[in-house]
Amino acid sequence: MLKKILISIIVFYFLVLIQTSFLVHFTIFDAVPNIVLILVVVWNILEKRKNHLGVINALIGGFFLDIFSNRFIGFYVLILVGLAIFIKLIFKRYVRIPFIDKI
Repeated sequence: MLKKILISIIVFYFLVLIQTSFLVHFTIFDAVPNIVLILVVVWNILEKRKNHLGVINALIGGFFLDIFSNRFIGFYVLILVGLAIFIKLIFKRYVRIPFIDKI
């Protein structure tokens, strides 16, 4: 578990670095694509229902986005962790996908 968290810290750090330095020049309708948000959503959708690494990854990604943004500290942490918990609750109560339990 600790190894996965350390790897996700490194991955999210480089994703935020790429997003804030390189992807700023490639806007779509004057908006920068948020690859950290996309990764958090995909991670929580594909993760098993009993694991909570997706919420931890949302916390890590939100923390790095907060460091590199000009908004108040905790803005992206609240958004990403709230979204991760919402996805977990929806999948726990309403969605049954048989092949995800095997992953």
